Amino acid sequence: MGNSIFRRLWVSAPASTDSADGLGPLFNSRGCQNCHLKDGRGHPPLSEDVPDNTGSMLVRLSVPAMTEEEHDRLAAHSVNTLPDPTYGGQLQDFAIQGFKAEGKLDIDYEEKPVTLAGGETVSLRHPTYEIADLGYGPMRPDVMISPRVAPQMIGLGLLEAVPEDQILAYADPDDEDGDGISGKPNRVWSREHEKVMLGRFGWKAGVPTIAQQSAEAFAGDIGISTTMVPFNAGDCTKKQAECLNAPSGASPKYQDVEVGDELFDLVTFYSQNLAVPKRRNPDDPEILKGKALFYEAGCVKCHRPKLVTGKVPDQPHLSNELIYPYTDMLLHDMGEGLADNRPEGAASGTEWRTAPLWGIGLTETVSGHTLFLHDGRARNLTEAILWHGGEAQGARDAFAELSKEDRARLLAFVNSL
Repeated sequence: MGNSIFRRLWVSAPASTDSADGLGPLFNSRGCQNCHLKDGRGHPPLSEDVPDNTGSMLVRLSVPAMTEEEHDRLAAHSVNTLPDPTYGGQLQDFAIQGFKAEGKLDIDYEEKPVTLAGGETVSLRHPTYEIADLGYGPMRPDVMISPRVAPQMIGLGLLEAVPEDQILAYADPDDEDGDGISGKPNRVWSREHEKVMLGRFGWKAGVPTIAQQSAEAFAGDIGISTTMVPFNAGDCTKKQAECLNAPSGASPKYQDVEVGDELFDLVTFYSQNLAVPKRRNPDDPEILKGKALFYEAGCVKCHRPKLVTGKVPDQPHLSNELIYPYTDMLLHDMGEGLADNRPEGAASGTEWRTAPLWGIGLTETVSGHTLFLHDGRARNLTEAILWHGGEAQGARDAFAELSKEDRARLLAFVNSL
C-alpha cells in the first residue's frame, strides 16, 4: 500500500479523485517514484537533445544570514538554511496549468583529463550551473545553489536504526588522532520530536528521520502537504501570492492536509523497509584482492564497512542487525572540487555525508545509468573516486597510483557490494 502511494501521480486541485489532488502549484515531480525510479538513483538531464522530465535532479536554494535573529536560528539549529525570499528553499521547474514555473537549471560541462598510473587517461567533467528563465523576478544576489540528484532508497530503515552513540564514536571533528580524517555529525531540527537531533539523511545529512525526509519531499518536490509540513502550496513564498491562494487538495477527512497520517505512515513504512540486495561473488579471489586494496587505500576510514542497528519498536526485522552499508554517516570535507559552497546545518560548503556503498554495483541494472556523486557528474565509479579531495585526497591518490589491474580489482570489490 505504501508503494502504491509512492508511485501515485498527483493531479492539481480540485479533481474528481480527491485522494490524489493537490499537486503544486509549483513542483519538481508528480510522484515520488518519478524521482526515485525503481527506488534507485536519480540523474541530471542526460542530453540537451532529449528532454528529461523525470524530475530526478533538483536545485536547493538558500541565502546567508543578514540579521542577528537569522544568525541565532542557524546557530540554534532550529533551521538548516534560510530560503531565498522569492523562490524559497528549492527551485521548482514545473507548474500546474495557469502558473509559471520558477525557472530551469542550465548545465555546462568542461572535460578535464587526469592521468593515472600506467598512463591511462580519464576525463572528468566539471559542471557549471546557471539558473535561467526565472518566472518570478530576480533571486537575491547572494543566493547559494546546490544541484542534487535523488539518492537510492534502499536500506534507509536500517540506517535510521543505528544508535546515535555508535555513529558519534567515529566522529573526530578536530582530527585528534592525526590521520587527516575529521568526520563530524550534522545537528538538525526534528519536526517530529521538536528538538535538535543527529542528521542522517540527504547528501549533507540535513534530515534526522525518514518520516521528515518524506514530508519535506512531499512539500518541496510535489507541493503536497502533510500534518508534519502542513503547507498546501508547498514551497511557495509570500512573494508568490497567487500560488499561496490556489485551490488545494486539503480535506477534513485527511486532517485538513493533502496526505493524511494514515497514508503518510504507509509511505514512511515503505521507505523504511526497502531491502538491500545480496552481495554478488563475495568470495571471488579477484574481489577479495580488491577488498584488501580498498582497505589499504584508506577508503574504510570514511566508508566504514559495518554497523549494528538498535531496537526498532514493532519492526524486529530492523532490530539488532549487523549491517554492511560502508558509511560512517558523518560529514567530511571533500575538497573544493566537489564543493557546492552552500552550508546546510553544521555542514560547510565543502562537506558531504559519506554515501553508503551497498547496492552500488547494481546501479546500471536498476537505474539504467552509472552516474554518481551528489549531482551525477561522475559517469562511472572511477570518475567518482577521482573527484574525491579534501580528507579523501589520500585515498583518491592511492587509487590513482594503483596499477590498472589493481584498480580493476578494487572496482570489482565495490561493484560487489
